Amino acid sequence: MIIGVPREIKEDEDRVSVTPAGVHELTAKGHEVLVETNAGRGSGLADRQYEEQGAKILSRNEIFAQAEMIVKVKEPLPEEYPLLREGQILYTYLHLAPAKELALGLLKRKVIGIAYETVQLADKSLPLLIPMSEVAGRMSIHEGAKCLEGENGGRGILLGGVPGVDPGHVVIIGGGIVGSNAAKMAIGTGAMVTLLDTNLQRLRYLDDIYGARLRTLMSNKINLMDALRLADLVIGAVLIPGAKAPRLVSREMLKQMKPGSVVVDVGIDQGGVFETSRPTTHSNPIYEEEGVIHYCVANMPGALARTSTFALTNATFPYAMELAQKGYKRALQENPALKLGLNLYKGHVTHPAVAQALDLEYVSPDKLLG
Repeated sequence: MIIGVPREIKEDEDRVSVTPAGVHELTAKGHEVLVETNAGRGSGLADRQYEEQGAKILSRNEIFAQAEMIVKVKEPLPEEYPLLREGQILYTYLHLAPAKELALGLLKRKVIGIAYETVQLADKSLPLLIPMSEVAGRMSIHEGAKCLEGENGGRGILLGGVPGVDPGHVVIIGGGIVGSNAAKMAIGTGAMVTLLDTNLQRLRYLDDIYGARLRTLMSNKINLMDALRLADLVIGAVLIPGAKAPRLVSREMLKQMKPGSVVVDVGIDQGGVFETSRPTTHSNPIYEEEGVIHYCVANMPGALARTSTFALTNATFPYAMELAQKGYKRALQENPALKLGLNLYKGHVTHPAVAQALDLEYVSPDKLLG
């Protein structure tokens, strides 16, 4: 198979989808890898390193024209739509549920869209989302702490406090991968930490790990509202695979928070947990609504490109190799987890949550793959 690795063009995105080690593995199996000039530069990976492992360094247009499978990190931007062609495999984060224009653009091109974020194992875990959720969860506390500084409009709170002064209060909505990693970092700062989730088993698990250092609450409107009133920093960390993030915090609820408090919406890729959220970038990451500072960067791990690139490709590469070795039809038929990653197939929506979010017809992958 011919695999194309274009340079990411989304603003402030320096990750790359395949490392030189991945190129080595693919070329050793007889596959051809085309890498765009400077695709790995933001992650500290030079063209020479790719060439040494057998990759060809080409232009963007040449890669899209020749590759049977395009492997990316982030979803294509509108200027990339015309470069895609019917039957081409697009293997990347897609986050289609809140992005109907993107979905319609890819449906028109009739690509085979396999989304990292909906590849799902039998235990319901999301193996290709976990590495970036770990990064984003840990980053959320660092970024939130910076936003709390007065020069950024925050309350001037040091999360850990100092002797004789109360620490800050961090509230985390969601106890999954993002939320548990945020809790780990927040507890490490010395902050008071409250975590809410609807899954009692998950709350028990986190309570067993952290004990008195973490206050756990069943997530309901009353508990959430009480927590928001006390919070200095709130992390939105709720995910429903393939679907839009639930809007759990309304504008009216936000108004009850303390002036200068901060929200970090890690769910912004799927539309956001806060009613007042809108996507921002690393270059311009924050804005204020109702006296509350919002950090809603849609590609948080892109700021830590080298760590994120290796963490991501450790997880995504085995599936890329499977697609290359078996061909997409056999790979999807034989691997149930990978088949759940199939969001689009030659003009059809093949993931039920995506179809529901976009109000488009759902077609079963089994019907299309045979």
